[in-house]
Amino acid sequence: MTNRNSLKNLTLGLAASVSILSNLTWNADGASARGDSDTISGTQIAAARKTYQIRITRETVRADQLMLQGKYTEAADLYKGEITRDKKNVPATVGYGMALARQFKLDAAEDYFNKALAHDSMNAMAHAGKAMVMFNRLTSSSGTVIKNRDASLRNAEAEVKQALSIDPAMPEGHVTLGNIYKEQGRVDEAINSYKEAIHLDPKYSDAYAQMGIAKLSKEQYADAVAAFKQAVSINSGNSTAHYGLGRAYYKQGLYDQALKELNTSLYQNRNSAPVHQTLGDVYAAQGNTVAAISELQKSISIKPENPDAYLHIADIRQARGDLEMSIAELRSGLEMMPNNADLHLRVADESLQLEKLDDAVKEYRTVMDANPQNSAAAKGLTRAYYLKANKEATGAFFVSNEYESAQRMIDQAVKMNPNDMELRLAQAKLRSMAGAPIDLASIGTPTNDGERVAYAEALLAQNKFADADKEMAMVIANAGDAKQTFAVGDLALMIKDLPSAEAAYKKAAGMPGGEERAKRGLNLVAKQKDVARQELTLGDDLAKRSQLASAIDKYHASIYDNPKIADSRMGIGKTLERLKPEMSKDLKEAVVQYKAYLALTPSMPPKEVEKLNKHIENLSARAYKLEQKEKERK
Repeated sequence: MTNRNSLKNLTLGLAASVSILSNLTWNADGASARGDSDTISGTQIAAARKTYQIRITRETVRADQLMLQGKYTEAADLYKGEITRDKKNVPATVGYGMALARQFKLDAAEDYFNKALAHDSMNAMAHAGKAMVMFNRLTSSSGTVIKNRDASLRNAEAEVKQALSIDPAMPEGHVTLGNIYKEQGRVDEAINSYKEAIHLDPKYSDAYAQMGIAKLSKEQYADAVAAFKQAVSINSGNSTAHYGLGRAYYKQGLYDQALKELNTSLYQNRNSAPVHQTLGDVYAAQGNTVAAISELQKSISIKPENPDAYLHIADIRQARGDLEMSIAELRSGLEMMPNNADLHLRVADESLQLEKLDDAVKEYRTVMDANPQNSAAAKGLTRAYYLKANKEATGAFFVSNEYESAQRMIDQAVKMNPNDMELRLAQAKLRSMAGAPIDLASIGTPTNDGERVAYAEALLAQNKFADADKEMAMVIANAGDAKQTFAVGDLALMIKDLPSAEAAYKKAAGMPGGEERAKRGLNLVAKQKDVARQELTLGDDLAKRSQLASAIDKYHASIYDNPKIADSRMGIGKTLERLKPEMSKDLKEAVVQYKAYLALTPSMPPKEVEKLNKHIENLSARAYKLEQKEKERK
C-alpha cells in the first residue's frame, strides 16, 4: 500500500479510473472515517492504468484533500469545476457523487455515480457509492422507503458485491457490505466484513467503529469498547465511535462515562437519533425522567419510525403510574408504524393494567392475526380473557363465541410453540376456567420465574390458592432489584393476586429508589381491598332484601377485585342457590364458589368441611339432573 502523502507526485501522470477518493469513506456525521489512513491500493492503480487514460488534476487532488477534512461543499465546488472542463473526468465525477452523498443529497449523488459508470462500467468506487446511497436512503421516514426496506437492502448488497468483484481490496466496500449485513440481522457476516476491511487497512477508523456496533448488538461489551477506542485513537472525530462507547458504558452501568462520550458524539453530529435515544436511557437510569423524556422526544423528531424510543418513554411513564399518557405515546408511534407488533403488544399490556379488557383483547388479537405464533400475545390474550371471565358471569362467557375464538387462537399458538411451557399453561388456564378437568402436573414443573408466574395463574384459575401462593412467593424472593420486584408486584396486582402484590411492593420499598413507587403500589392494593370489601357488604345487604340478581353482581365485582375474600365466595354460592327457576349453570357456579371458599379457609373445623363437601356433592348431582332435563327440552 502506498502512503497517500506520497501520491501527490504520482497523480499528475497517473492513468486512473478512480480518484484518490477511492479509498476514503466518511460517516454521515461529516467526520472522516479513515482518519490518517491515506492510502490507495496497488490493485486499483493497476486496474486504472488498464482502462482509462485520464489524468487526475491538481484540482481533483485538492478536492480529495477537502473531503478528508470534511469540507464537502468546497470539495463539491472543485469537483464540479473539473467536470465542467471535462465531462468525461471519471475521478471528478465519482468524487462529486461522494461529496453530494456526504451532504445527503442522495438523488443527485446517485445521478453522478451513474454518469461515472456510463463512462466506466467497471468503476468499483462508483458501484460502492451507489450501494452507500441505497443504504443511506433507509434513514428516511418515508412510508415507501420503510415498506421497501428489504428490497432496498438486497439491491444495495448486489451493488456493493459488484464493486468488490471488481476491486476486492477496497476496504470501504467491505464496510458498506458489513453495514448492509448488520441491518439485515446477519451480524456474524457483518463482523467478518469489518475484519476484512481492517485487514486491508489497519488504520480504518470507521471499520473499527462499525465492528464495535456489531459487537455491542451481541452484548460483547469488552470487545465493543476495545473496537470503539481503537476507532477514536485513529480519528477522534468519529462520532459513531463516541456514540458506541457511550452506549457500551450505559449498558455496563457506567453512566457518567456514558454521558461524556454521548455528549462528544452529539457535539460532532447534532442530528443523531440514536445518540439522543441513548442519552434519554442514561438520564432515565439516573432518575432524571424529565431530561430522559426530552431526549427521547428529540430522537423521535429525527427518526419517528423508531419503535424503541416510544417504548422507552412508555417505560418512564409506566414507572410513574401514568399509563394513560404511556398508551397515548405508544399510539402516536402506531400512527407511524401501524403494523409494529411490539407497540401493539405494549398497548395491550398497559390496557390490561388499566382494566380496559376489550381494548387489550383487540390489541392482542391484532398481533396474533399478523403472527399466530406470537407466544407473548397468546399469553396476554389468555390473561385478558381470564380477567374478563371473572368480571362477567363466568359461565355465560365460556359458552360465548368469543371464548371459542380465543381457544382456537391459543391452540394454534401452542401448536406453533409446542415447547413453550408458559403458553401451554395459559392454554390449561383457559380450559380449566371453562370447567375442563386439567392436570397441571402433566404439563411439567416450572424451571424459571416466567414459568412459575404462568403456573401460579393456572393454579389460581383452578382456585388452588395455597399452591399459587408458593409459586409467587418464590418469584418475589428471586427478584434481585427494584425493577424486577415492581414488575412482579404490578403483574400480581393486575391478576388480582393482592397478597402477592403487597408482598412484592413491601420488598421493593426497601430497595434503593423504590420507596415512592412502592408506596403508590401499596396504596393501590389497599384501595382494591377496600373496594372489594365494600362490594361484599353491598352484596350481603341486597341478598338480605332478596334482590338476588343485584346481589350476585356485587359478589361478582367483589371476587373480581379480590378473588381471595372467602366471604364473597360463600355469599354468592348461597345466593345462586336461591335463584328461581333453578338452572344447572347457577348450581354449577355455586359448586365452584363453595370449593373456592374451602380453599380460602384452611383452618375451617373438620366437621364444617365435611358438611360443606356433602352439600357440594348434592349440589353437583342436582346440577347434573337439571342439565339433562334442559338438554331434553332443547
